[in-house]
Amino acid sequence: MTGPTEREPIPLGERLRHRRKQLVLTLQEVADQAGLSVGFISQIERGLTTPSLSSLVAVARVLQSHVSEFLAQPEVATPLTRQSERPHYAVGSNSLTYERLSTSFPGNVLRSLIIHEPPGYRSEPIAHEGEEIFYVLAGELTVEVDGVGTVLVAGDSIHFQSTQVHSTWNHTERPTMILHTCTMDVFGDDPARPEAGAGIAVRRGAGPLDANSINHTDGE
Repeated sequence: MTGPTEREPIPLGERLRHRRKQLVLTLQEVADQAGLSVGFISQIERGLTTPSLSSLVAVARVLQSHVSEFLAQPEVATPLTRQSERPHYAVGSNSLTYERLSTSFPGNVLRSLIIHEPPGYRSEPIAHEGEEIFYVLAGELTVEVDGVGTVLVAGDSIHFQSTQVHSTWNHTERPTMILHTCTMDVFGDDPARPEAGAGIAVRRGAGPLDANSINHTDGE
């Protein structure tokens, strides 16, 4: 039971909806500018789902807010990180967890982290600026890019332009660990970067991964 001076934290969805209404934006406008579907934005605001880190950053930009207003992320002050010292963190109640690897310095463009995807997890389809690489460290992962799904196993990687609609799916019954490197400022390290309108409009009809469109890597 909370004490008389304690307050329950305001849910992420409520904070995002409040900021959207402050800016007099519709769900459709936020979705189009963030590169996400309007249904997904509605689900976030109603607390029915939790966005991935990249999706939260995209939405925060449209809402002209720094991502730190919605998520506290660990800072990496030195070029070196130790496995035993890296904190795991998540967006809200998201079962997806992250470990930050990359640091920040003037002119850096690469952001890198380790993603832990639980069994059955599917990310939302999204498109945004930049490029990214997924490298599977353990387990398996299906990555869909522009409607084509590819199964990656440990040791496999995929590199693509982030302007293409993409999503991931842990199609197995075991956790998957991924090394993810991208050029999108998912940590909000660059305060000079414009925060509004940075998304790419998502292709209508982009839905869950379809097993019929999946390619397997060599040996699968």
